[in-house]
Amino acid sequence: MGIILASSSPRRQQLLELIGVDFEVIVSDVEEDNTKDMPPHELALTHARDKAVDTAKRASNSDIIIGADTIVVLDGQVFGKPADRAEAIRMLTALAGREHSVISGVAVVMGQQVFSGFNTTIVRIRPLSPAQIKRYVDSGEPMDKAGAYAIQGQGTLLVESINGCYNNVVGLPLGTLSELLQQVGVDLL
Repeated sequence: MGIILASSSPRRQQLLELIGVDFEVIVSDVEEDNTKDMPPHELALTHARDKAVDTAKRASNSDIIIGADTIVVLDGQVFGKPADRAEAIRMLTALAGREHSVISGVAVVMGQQVFSGFNTTIVRIRPLSPAQIKRYVDSGEPMDKAGAYAIQGQGTLLVESINGCYNNVVGLPLGTLSELLQQVGVDLL
C-alpha cells in the first residue's frame, strides 16, 4: 500500500512532507473547469474527486490516492489560477480591501472507496494600491495560485487576517485530510 498525491503542486507536497507522509506523485490529467454551474464547495469537491479517481486508474487497488482542489470565491464568483498578468491584476483588484472564501476540496480514493470533504477559510486582503498590485503580479508569484496570491510567500503581505485553517489557504487542509485518511485505515498521528 502506497500513498499517491494526484497533484503537481509543490505546496501540497511540502505540506505532506511537513507532517511526515511518505508519498509519491502521479499527476492527474483532469482539467479543472471553474465554469460548472454548482455551489463553489461542490465544485472544489468535484475537482478533487475527479483528480483522485483519474489517478487511481494508474495505481493499484491497495494504493491510497489524495486529490485536492483549492478555489477562491468572492461574491459567488470563483477565482482559479489567473490565465495571464491582466487577469491576476483583475483578481487582486477585486479582492483588495475585502473578505473572500478559500475553499479546498479533498478526496481520498482506495480501490472503489471514495471519501471526500472540504474546508473553508475566510481571508481578508488589505486595501492595496494599483502600484502595489502590479508590483506583486510582476514578481510572478501569483501566476499559478488560486485567487492570484500565495499566503505562504510574498502574498502574506497582502493578507490582513484569516479566519480558519491556514493550510487550507496554502492548498491542503491537513485536518480534513487526516480525517479522510482515517476512513481508509491511515492514522497520521
